[in-house]
Amino acid sequence: MEVRWNDLGMTSLLPTPLVTADDLADALAGPDGRRIVVLDVSMGASPADPHIPGALRFDLDGPMSDQTTGLPHSMPADDVFQDALRGLGITAGSHVVVTETDYLFAAARPWWMLRAMGIDDVSILDGGNPAWVAAGNPLVTEVTPPPEPGDVVVDPRPGLLVDEEHVERSLATGDTVVDARSRARFAGTAPEPRPGLRAGHMPGAVNLPYTELQRDGRLLPVADLTAAVDRTVGDAPIVASCGSGVTACVVALAAVMAGRDDVAVYDGSWSEWGRKGGPAVVTE
Repeated sequence: MEVRWNDLGMTSLLPTPLVTADDLADALAGPDGRRIVVLDVSMGASPADPHIPGALRFDLDGPMSDQTTGLPHSMPADDVFQDALRGLGITAGSHVVVTETDYLFAAARPWWMLRAMGIDDVSILDGGNPAWVAAGNPLVTEVTPPPEPGDVVVDPRPGLLVDEEHVERSLATGDTVVDARSRARFAGTAPEPRPGLRAGHMPGAVNLPYTELQRDGRLLPVADLTAAVDRTVGDAPIVASCGSGVTACVVALAAVMAGRDDVAVYDGSWSEWGRKGGPAVVTE
């Protein structure tokens, strides 16, 4: 019989959605340290780049995104993603910790992907690899050996990752699309980094750059996140978007930490909406 996530009744090993370097180091050294799976999502890195001992690559530019859609970072099919998580050794009793070198850019994406698949015991290392080092812990360059396959079973939660049609309906019914790109890209005064995309934003969208939700390599305090989300969105349901569905998850993280439970992420984001011949785009 397959064991689903949390059916074992185990308590969460670490705080969610953020965990400190000290708490992670203590838990890894503790009696249940083997239950922790550290995933490094540093963009453009290789398994031999400096990483936390035992960390495994979570490659958003490779197998952890659907390579068949023509979009950069689409969510894989449920069964494909489940197999990928099992290949990372994730079991029904694992606690996953996501980290990266350039914090906070991509670490929220795996957190949201796992959350969308019904997996709640997932934490983001606050401050990423730099915070780990600052706390006196080492990074290594030895490639982590492949783990024993896991047995995790995903249980998808509809509505956490949404498509273009859903976003069009959301804009028509009063939900707020929150765009995490820079203010210049949102306004259409800066070119898109991916070729062939139009400049600007969706009609009715609002802008909350993901870079404004962090300071000195850390996410802002909860009170500041709450103020930023409330000021930008009010009490409307949120659909977060960005360039390719990665930094939109930073907005989703901020909203969840602010106490919101009405948050979705537009999976294709501007890489889909901004294509030539796509839906309406406005500037300024």
